[in-house]
Amino acid sequence: MRGAPRDRVRRSRTGRATASTTRGSREQEGGGRVRGRRRVRGRARTHGGLLADLTRDDLERVQQLRQQLVAVEEARIKRLTLEECQQLLQRCITREPSLIFDLMILTPDHPQPGPCPPQSPSWCVCLQCRNMATPLEQKCCQQQPQNCASLLPHMDFYILNEGALRLARRIWNDLRAEADIRDPGESHRQFRYAAYRNFIVWQCGLLGPGVRIVIPSCCVWKIRDGFPDPNGQYVGFLPSRV
Repeated sequence: MRGAPRDRVRRSRTGRATASTTRGSREQEGGGRVRGRRRVRGRARTHGGLLADLTRDDLERVQQLRQQLVAVEEARIKRLTLEECQQLLQRCITREPSLIFDLMILTPDHPQPGPCPPQSPSWCVCLQCRNMATPLEQKCCQQQPQNCASLLPHMDFYILNEGALRLARRIWNDLRAEADIRDPGESHRQFRYAAYRNFIVWQCGLLGPGVRIVIPSCCVWKIRDGFPDPNGQYVGFLPSRV
């Protein structure tokens, strides 16, 4: 009587072992086929995806289409009068304010020689910069004095406009789940950070996470003068700041 149960246990264990081995073999075979197909697709992506399937004729056809597109655009532009070109350029600058810098490069002014202000550092070209806390922050807008970025009306309209900065602050705080603190010192600090972000978008567009650039000293101090710290203490440039 005692031997029978042990035999049944052995048979049941053997049965389970055999069944699991069979399932394992099937899963291994099926998994191998699936993994094999995935590796093939992965290799296709690694070699360029769709671009890997393009022949030289395809690439030449794409290049020809691009040239035709440019030719059509140039033909339409040549049909415009000078007044129409000026109106179109004005609309483009209104839609994309950063184009003002390209316009300034194409239309340089001839500066009149004059004395250098005593507070202007030696590395400053626009004569509006001030000394900065670190050498990394010693950056000028590189414009002639009459075209300094901090003196452009765009600076007041897009960067220092308090209504626009309040909207920017609200969006930023909502994204980060932060409260809008009404303390005067903290409020000015948030205004400055919002103005810095607006300036970066105005001049460079969206940089993406982890990418930071130094704002010209003249514009930094224009923002600081508009929203000063009660104690005159400023953090300065932080490369890793979000």
